[in-house]
Amino acid sequence: MTFTHLGLAAPLVNAVSDQGYKTPSPIQTQTIPLVLRGNDVMASAQTGTGKTAGFVLPMLQKLSDKAPARSNQTLALILAPTRELAAQIHHSVELYGKYLKLRSAVVFGGVKINPQMMKLRSGVEILVATPGRLLDLHQQNAVKFNALEILVLDEADRMLDMGFVHDIKKILALLPKQRQNLMFSATFANEIQQLAKSFLHQPVEVNVTPKNTAATSVEQKLYAVDKARKADLLSHLIREHGWYQALVFSRTKHGANKLVKLLCQDNIHAAAIHGNKSQAQRTKALESFKNGKTQILVATDIAARGIDIDQLPQVVNFDLPNIPEDYIHRIGRTGRAGANGQALSLVSADEIKQLQDIERVLKCKIKREEIEGFEPQHALPIAKTHVPAKKPFRAQKASPNHFADKRRGQRSQNKTNHR
Repeated sequence: MTFTHLGLAAPLVNAVSDQGYKTPSPIQTQTIPLVLRGNDVMASAQTGTGKTAGFVLPMLQKLSDKAPARSNQTLALILAPTRELAAQIHHSVELYGKYLKLRSAVVFGGVKINPQMMKLRSGVEILVATPGRLLDLHQQNAVKFNALEILVLDEADRMLDMGFVHDIKKILALLPKQRQNLMFSATFANEIQQLAKSFLHQPVEVNVTPKNTAATSVEQKLYAVDKARKADLLSHLIREHGWYQALVFSRTKHGANKLVKLLCQDNIHAAAIHGNKSQAQRTKALESFKNGKTQILVATDIAARGIDIDQLPQVVNFDLPNIPEDYIHRIGRTGRAGANGQALSLVSADEIKQLQDIERVLKCKIKREEIEGFEPQHALPIAKTHVPAKKPFRAQKASPNHFADKRRGQRSQNKTNHR
């Protein structure tokens, strides 16, 4: 099977080939023909599966023979939950559409709105946006939806987690009723199902992997260590194993800043990315990490959405997340597109509850080790998850309804940080 066999035109096939891709991924094989036929699609897809190209490529083809969008109009709208993901999607639009005469733009909060308004003034065929900034632009008459033909809702589960459901409903009410709708989500939780029913018309469901499974290419391991010695252990691991690129997750923004300072004092080039950083700072840190200039990128959960790095070998949980589903999203940054990856967690005794919750969702125990010279004084208890250990220790997709109440409690702050 080739991209040509899927019905894509030569300019798109050539653009894909320029990126080194010869064979479509399973989700691309299923979604591209459906989108080209005009079906509404509801797809279960995780990051690293090629889902972005699965909707961008057929969208570009469908728009290539349309009349250009008029002033302040857009023909296709892609909604994403975070600035980083929106920027990543727009980058894909530019890469795959480089041989087509289509205009595109990306808009999100955290930067000045006037340049975005100027960009939209002449109209764009494809607009990638975060919900909050899109509504701001609409309220200022900078964007019109009367010519819209295609709507894509990417990472719908994260949209709901971040409290964007009301903004999404406001946007849906502004759009023409006759349009094609595509929705991508890591899970089909009850809330996602309800959202889908509100705007999808007889959707074709695409699920390229069995329910509750995830990347089998990610090896998981945890190191038991006292909380006060985590930074020292991380520095030791970086040097001992010669890590040239690792994404490290911190539970808090303050913790991320503190860890970067400690690593830099140890002559390890590190940078932080989180909601308190300006968009310019976040973009600079991410680009430096992707280009290999920054060795270690320390991120909070939300800020890491949209980080798409080929062959990222290491993900480290410096702190375990409070919500077990976030653990799944974290380790999904490595082992992408068939590559192997390793997810390491530095776990102290006071995190036993979080570990227990994560292992319950995974339905397996995470392999435990201790590093000589860093043995904990406060032993890490055995998590009573009541599940059999499985080998090898692989990631599994989170149960969609786990810790829903905790998610709701975080939504308001998340939305404020990423509007």
